[in-house]
Amino acid sequence: MNVLIFGATGFSGQLILAESLARGYHVTALVRKRSGVNLHHPNLTIVEGNVLKHSDVANVLRGQEVVIQCLGVGGKGNGEPTTFVSDATRIIVREMEQAGVRKLIAMSNAGAGNSIAFQPRIFTRFILPYVMKWLKVIIDDKNRMEPIIMDSHIDWTIVRCPNITEKQAKNRVTASLDGKGLTMSITNPDVATFIVDQIASDMFSRQAPSISN
Repeated sequence: MNVLIFGATGFSGQLILAESLARGYHVTALVRKRSGVNLHHPNLTIVEGNVLKHSDVANVLRGQEVVIQCLGVGGKGNGEPTTFVSDATRIIVREMEQAGVRKLIAMSNAGAGNSIAFQPRIFTRFILPYVMKWLKVIIDDKNRMEPIIMDSHIDWTIVRCPNITEKQAKNRVTASLDGKGLTMSITNPDVATFIVDQIASDMFSRQAPSISN
């Protein structure tokens, strides 16, 4: 199966890329600079381009079957408002529909969409708007991103992640549509495993599960 990844050089994207290759998928990654990918594999194709450029996205979508969008603004960002992920997603979705590529798996954040209701009140009322302003602008952009995907005609899964840690995999992931059983964090390897699991699964087709360890 041919898998296209946007965001393969990011914190989670690097592990998603490695996990996809480990499972035998033929993977293409659109990156700004080829040097940003240190992984070499016979099933890996690196394409330099700009995810905000329609022609670059259209060209790299040719022959693809599944798209993983794990774009981010890098680290904690600078707290300035951003529309990068939603702008890129609008282009990706439009070009997927034009090309007939049917399946999109997209990373989002715990607190986006209706998952805001799953978060502790102290987090939503105080910590997020006053202490973690950098995260609020990211969630704001994911709130712009999610409807673009949900209103599309493609088969999508949006994966809402809490705090992602650099710890070793715990090899257990709780996925919830109603917030029950969730904790406040998940390891990066477990995020990669869950997202790559969705390539061959229809369990969360056109749904937005929140995940955690």
